Amino acid sequence: MMGNSNSVLNNNQLEEYQILTFLTKKEILIAFNRFKSLVEIAVKENLTAATKNILNVRLPKVAVIKMHELKENPFHERICDVFSSKGDGSISFEDFLDMMSVFSDAATKKVKVEYAFRIYDFNDDDAISGVDLKQIIVLLTGGQMLCNEEMQLLIDNVLKEGDLDGDGALSFAEFQHVLSKTPDFVNSFRIRL
Repeated sequence: MMGNSNSVLNNNQLEEYQILTFLTKKEILIAFNRFKSLVEIAVKENLTAATKNILNVRLPKVAVIKMHELKENPFHERICDVFSSKGDGSISFEDFLDMMSVFSDAATKKVKVEYAFRIYDFNDDDAISGVDLKQIIVLLTGGQMLCNEEMQLLIDNVLKEGDLDGDGALSFAEFQHVLSKTPDFVNSFRIRL
């Protein structure tokens, strides 16, 4: 199945992961090595137990957000939560591969929009409400709090523009419509391997 220390992927695994993701075999190997490096750092910092089988490791959120591409992203914790198959922010190699696939250049706009919606829907209620928008604004402004009136004005403007059915929140379809007016979205929603 795998090498002695399970530190490499065999060709069958590579082919299977290639079928299931938007990644090439080369990108999958790069992602594997990146994940392996995160595991090695996490073991040194006692964030996870040492193991010979990298594919069985679940990295805690605190270890994953140390990745350069996520460290500077204000949504890094939410990204981990959304991609965690356990829902606790911990990431397995397959979760990591899913994340790299969605953020790859080859992922479709439709897939990127679906994940962006999930990331921005902080309370997981299938709508981006004023409460979600407030959290988004706080993260995007680096915690520099706007006064209540400015915050509410910004939220109201977003909802006025995107809330087509007037229910006070953005549904997935409305979110998709808003992003259709944002040509740079696909280029900004990526992580290069």
